[in-house]
Amino acid sequence: MKPKVTMIAWNQNDNYVVTAVNNHLLKVWNSSTGQLLHDLVGHADEVFVLETHPFDCRIMLSAGHDGSIFIWDITKGTKTKHYFNMIEGQGHGAVFDCKFSPDGQHFACTDSHGHLLIFGFGCSRPYEKIPDQMFFHTDYRPLIRDSNNYVLDEQTQQAPHLMPPPFLVDVDGNPHPTKYQRLVPGRENCADEHLIPQLGYVATSDGEVVEQVIGQQTVDQDEPGLEPSILDGMIRQLQLEQDQRTGADQESAPSGPQNGEGTPRRG
Repeated sequence: MKPKVTMIAWNQNDNYVVTAVNNHLLKVWNSSTGQLLHDLVGHADEVFVLETHPFDCRIMLSAGHDGSIFIWDITKGTKTKHYFNMIEGQGHGAVFDCKFSPDGQHFACTDSHGHLLIFGFGCSRPYEKIPDQMFFHTDYRPLIRDSNNYVLDEQTQQAPHLMPPPFLVDVDGNPHPTKYQRLVPGRENCADEHLIPQLGYVATSDGEVVEQVIGQQTVDQDEPGLEPSILDGMIRQLQLEQDQRTGADQESAPSGPQNGEGTPRRG
C-alpha cells in the first residue's frame, strides 16, 4: 500500500509536527530538522482528527474511524489515555471531529451515530439537566426548490429561515416536555400552550406509520382569551409583501434575460 498522509497538525509551540498516515500510524517529526522522532501505534483505521492541546505542548489528541480516541504525550511517544466509542447493539461509532475547550480541561467529540461525547475533569451534573437524545423535529424534513431555485421546506412551502423555531424531540420524533422546549432560541419566554407541538402520523421509508411532530402548534385567533403570536403575524405579513413584490417584478420584467444575467438575485 502506498502511504498517504490523511491529516497533519503542529503542537502548541510548533516544535513538533504530527502526521496521520493511511497505514493507521501517527508519526511525530521534529519541525526544524524533519527528523522522525516517534511512531505512535494504536489506531486500527484511518485517522482524520488531530487536535493539539491549547497550552500544553506535550499533548496531542487523535481520533478516527475505528472509534478510538487517544491522548498522546508526543515528546515521549507514549499513550496517556484511550477511549473506545462502543455503542450498545450497534458496534463502534467512527469519530468525526474533536475539539478542546479553551482551558484545556475538557474536549468534545462527535461520532457517526449523531452522539456528542464530552470528556473532562469535574462532575457531569451540569449536563444532566438536558435529555440524552435531542434533535430538532425539522432535522430530517425534505426540502424542495421553487421556480427561482430557492430552498423551501416541502411541508410548509416556507423558506427555512422564516419558519418558527423548531421543537426538541427524541430519536423517535417524540417531543420533549415544555421545560426543554424553552432551551431552543426563540422559545425562552413562550407560554406553555405555545410549547406543545402538533402531532401527526407520518409514513416512514419502509411503510411504517409513526406518530411524529409535524409542525408548529398554532393559536386559533377566534378562540377567546388567547392572543395570536406577534412573531407569526410579522412573518406572514413579510411573506405576503415579498410575494406581492415578486409578482409585480415578474409582470414588469421582460421575458428573456438581458445583459447576460439569467439568474434572478434576491435583494
